[in-house]
Amino acid sequence: MPKALWYVGPGIAELREEAVAPGPDDVLVRAQFGAISRGTEALIFAGRVPASEYQRMRAPHMGGTFPFPVKYGYAVVGRVESGVSDLRGRMVFALHPHQDVFALPASAVASLPDDVPPSRAVLAANMETALNAVWDGAPGPADRIAVVGAGVVGALVAFLCARLPGTEVTLVDVAPERAALAQALGVRFAPAGDAPKDCDLVFHASGAAAGLATAFELAGDEARIIEMSWYGSGEVALPLGGAFHSRRLALISSQVGKVAPSHRSRWTPARRLRAALALLGDPRLDALLAPAIRFADLPARLPRILAAGSGVLCQRIEYPSP
Repeated sequence: MPKALWYVGPGIAELREEAVAPGPDDVLVRAQFGAISRGTEALIFAGRVPASEYQRMRAPHMGGTFPFPVKYGYAVVGRVESGVSDLRGRMVFALHPHQDVFALPASAVASLPDDVPPSRAVLAANMETALNAVWDGAPGPADRIAVVGAGVVGALVAFLCARLPGTEVTLVDVAPERAALAQALGVRFAPAGDAPKDCDLVFHASGAAAGLATAFELAGDEARIIEMSWYGSGEVALPLGGAFHSRRLALISSQVGKVAPSHRSRWTPARRLRAALALLGDPRLDALLAPAIRFADLPARLPRILAAGSGVLCQRIEYPSP
């Protein structure tokens, strides 16, 4: 029987058997690699999804209901074993919970580009979030840009912004070991106290109130601060005193649930996902990938992976071969 990961209580997860019955328009996918979305799944694992967000926080093809039990996740790469002939045998990415074999409509999977290996393609959902944030921020050539929070999504935002001509992109984090990641991705690194100020654009992705305060400090007059962090049921004090009003700063929310307004009239989520996959062809992005763990070991390993300060970036999952 296929198995899936279920979050069943605060700090508790287990593998459950799942019945899979493909419909006439479905493809059957056998997973090879997956990835944990640490920020979101840590909140779910702790039961910190606010009741007001139960519906909006539902992931594609999620099972159960919040707070528990829920079958959650949205990064699986696998091979199509049966179904639509054009996809049979192809490697695909799917926004599906952590599960070793599953069925989806053919329209819900995206084929991997030839230059993107399956082990790196697990970053597609994170890259989609980063791409949407960059559209929300609308950086331009030669801009001075700071990204506060060197997690996976923050690092991907910095990576995308650095591809614009003449940009000065700095990845800001309290962990000095993130300097090696910044170097691998071709961007600058700075601890909060040494980050460049008077930035044209600041992205905040640290998930911490202190990081948001740093983002406000780094923004130049009339600059935009793109808030990417989601705090679940937590409350965050906004530093709206001081020079916030006199400097006319703009705080803008970015969330991947909808295509950014600047592109919404022309782009569908499916087109955005295909674009995100195409952006994963650069081998430098392997610096974000932690060594894979076995799917069978996932319930026992999750507390350490999702713990604050674990240092894990993109935790990959390796599924068993048939």
